[in-house]
Amino acid sequence: MAGYDFDTLIDRRGTNSLKHDFAAERGYPADVIPLWVADMDFRAPEPVLEALRKAVEHGIFGYSEVKGDYADAVAGWFTERFGWTPRPEWLVKTPGVVYALAMAVRAFTKPGESVVVQPPVYYPFFSVVADNGRRLVENTLLYENGRYRMDLADLEEKLAATGAKLLILCSPHNPVCRVWTAEELQALGAVCARHGVFVISDEIHCDFTYPGHPHTTFLNACPDLAERVMICTSGGKSFNLAGLQVSNIYIPGGAAREAFAREIERSGYSQLNTLGLVATQAAYERGGEWLDRCRAYLRGNLDELRAFLEARIPRIKLVEPEGTYFAWLDCSALGLAGRELDRFIAHEAGLWLDAGHIFGGGADQFQRLVLACPRSTLDRALERLERAVRALTAG
Repeated sequence: MAGYDFDTLIDRRGTNSLKHDFAAERGYPADVIPLWVADMDFRAPEPVLEALRKAVEHGIFGYSEVKGDYADAVAGWFTERFGWTPRPEWLVKTPGVVYALAMAVRAFTKPGESVVVQPPVYYPFFSVVADNGRRLVENTLLYENGRYRMDLADLEEKLAATGAKLLILCSPHNPVCRVWTAEELQALGAVCARHGVFVISDEIHCDFTYPGHPHTTFLNACPDLAERVMICTSGGKSFNLAGLQVSNIYIPGGAAREAFAREIERSGYSQLNTLGLVATQAAYERGGEWLDRCRAYLRGNLDELRAFLEARIPRIKLVEPEGTYFAWLDCSALGLAGRELDRFIAHEAGLWLDAGHIFGGGADQFQRLVLACPRSTLDRALERLERAVRALTAG
């Protein structure tokens, strides 16, 4: 059906695509298959493209702001999909979640103070802390029997020892693909409440979960912490709009919201990308069917990957994902780690994946693969990987 074609190969080369056009600059072979950075090789939903065409035809791209229908569109999405209705006055728009994290670190902590992250985790979490002169405290996730869980005993000890008052949560978790249950979030919230910790919940991947693993917004799990919570959302991942740079940040606490907004003002930022606002509103208003079909297609890709690994590359283990459009691959049976594993994946298998060690947490024998591509691309990648592993083990 028109508008729901996820199989067609779209040539992104020559478009200044970070994912496809910068292999040589990053030290990768020219013919590498890129399955690394978190964007999708699918066109955005047709309703989004229609809205953008209309805006382009208008032809004026001056400073823009949005009115109530924008906030209603975003809130309506979260009400329908997650049973959570954010209030319009909570909303602060930013050009991206990483930018929002950096502004939050500056707004809610002072230089030299501690901030907690939970590795292995999305690597900008480390840089927004360290680059702003704060102390990084790592509450490493526990990997047991092929599954990750939070180490709340370690968190309690480190909060007491460091006095940290800010924690950055990844929910759903990138890269380990956990969808935290309401009970897990409540347990985390209880620890944070005891120590007066402000929680930033990065929920950018919330629209990608697998059956049996519903996403719970942190505020739904811990409503009593509303004054000390910031929820980060964006249509960038959900509808493949990352380059249009719009994120919707919700901060219920008035004092926290004012401090965050002041920090954005100090950075010199004001109005967002005009086309990004148009695209985001159209996506939340009319992109639901496209997303549902995309999610179904991604489930098919996951099934393909799982079956292939089990049958033909059993040395590489899939950490069964509960959400996101990533696959977190345990490569420990290959006997390679860190840069050696990276070199093997890139130069022997001809794949551009994200190296596990950049996510911290002792993940130097893991690799992250993006499933959001046509199935034929995934199949080609898996065949390359199989040949490389066979040659490695034969040697």
